[in-house]
Amino acid sequence: MHLIYLHGFASSPASSKAQYLAARVSTAGFMLHCPDLNEPDFSTLTVSRMIAQVERVMAALDPGPVALIGSSLGAFVALHVADRRQRLADDHPIERLVLLAPAFDFGANQMKHLGPDGLEKWKTTNRLEVEHYAEGRARWIHYALYDDATRYDSFATTVTVPTFIVQGRFDAEVDPAIVERFVAGRAHATLRLFDDDHQLQAGLKEAWHEVAVFLGVSESGGEVERL
Repeated sequence: MHLIYLHGFASSPASSKAQYLAARVSTAGFMLHCPDLNEPDFSTLTVSRMIAQVERVMAALDPGPVALIGSSLGAFVALHVADRRQRLADDHPIERLVLLAPAFDFGANQMKHLGPDGLEKWKTTNRLEVEHYAEGRARWIHYALYDDATRYDSFATTVTVPTFIVQGRFDAEVDPAIVERFVAGRAHATLRLFDDDHQLQAGLKEAWHEVAVFLGVSESGGEVERL
């Protein structure tokens, strides 16, 4: 199975989550593919562009099933890639989703802190300054990110591939109640809540054994090996 990790907003493939997961699966002989979703330019980022980028990454892989692992906005993208591709017949079926602090309401709800005036200013100027955590500096981004994101409704998705979700109870970026509402009634989805924040520094490590089993690898003697 091909493993693809999608980092969060204003993050990168060098994030602590990406590095942790890559190290864990590498001992099993797996490669964790981590596309840089900032490319070609962070300012023009949109959900549609990220979906297309992930599909190009998948197309370049040898035929075989795929597991998408996404963090925050990356989890939002992973869900919508899987939802889109379930209607397509190809050589890279998505068979597993691992969603870490998934921003299911990315778009209108995630940007509500800007208020109507803030959104209008962003639309008019086409510039919103945000902190790019991976670069350690402020960057600006086009209004197209918001406009495009509102087209994607996580609660309207119908994908039913097995899904494992890790969420922190003290997450100030992603409301745990929204994640719980998404899981309710979806028998294919498993939610693990931890006393952690959005970064999931502790929760991901606590959940790793379950994630490893879910992805088709297991732990033995502290190392991950193929089943």
